[in-house]
Amino acid sequence: MYLIIGLGNPGRKYDNTRHNVGFAVIDKISEKLNIQVDKKQAQSLVQSSFWRGKKVLLVKPQTYMNLSGQAALELINFYHDQIEDLLVIHDDLDLPVGQLRFKREGGSGGHNGLKSIIKCLNSQDFNRLKIGIGRPPEYIDVVDYVLTSFTKEEEKILSQTIRRAVDGIEEWLENGIDSAMNLYNKKVEIE
Repeated sequence: MYLIIGLGNPGRKYDNTRHNVGFAVIDKISEKLNIQVDKKQAQSLVQSSFWRGKKVLLVKPQTYMNLSGQAALELINFYHDQIEDLLVIHDDLDLPVGQLRFKREGGSGGHNGLKSIIKCLNSQDFNRLKIGIGRPPEYIDVVDYVLTSFTKEEEKILSQTIRRAVDGIEEWLENGIDSAMNLYNKKVEIE
């Protein structure tokens, strides 16, 4: 089974914020698979399905971003002998809005959700999909910025980006992280 975790914060007030792009990608995958990610398990909303002939478990932790590792650890402990691979989808300040970056492993890059997962799993060895949210203007604190909504112009870009992310995850499922990196880490011009 492939474990696909989209990071975000629960609750309506966080819908459509920059920090919740991981949830948005999970929502788009569930729409494509015609399922609802609404089963409560391990401090998360989850749902399993088959995608491209492979079993996937879609996950939206409900612990708030800074405690995402607790939910990830519970799920990994529960399914440990069934998990073939793990992908964590999260926002990234260092990428411009619209850019994707698949990554094999590494540090947190200052992202609190990743810090929590790395700490709880005691490992940096998991795949990531970073979704660019851009840097805040100098007058906005980073903590405040990640909880803001996208502008109308950025929403158009983000819609295309989320579709590309779903295509990239499909590539990851079928051909692995290296293929996904080669095809989807390139800079693209968003129309």
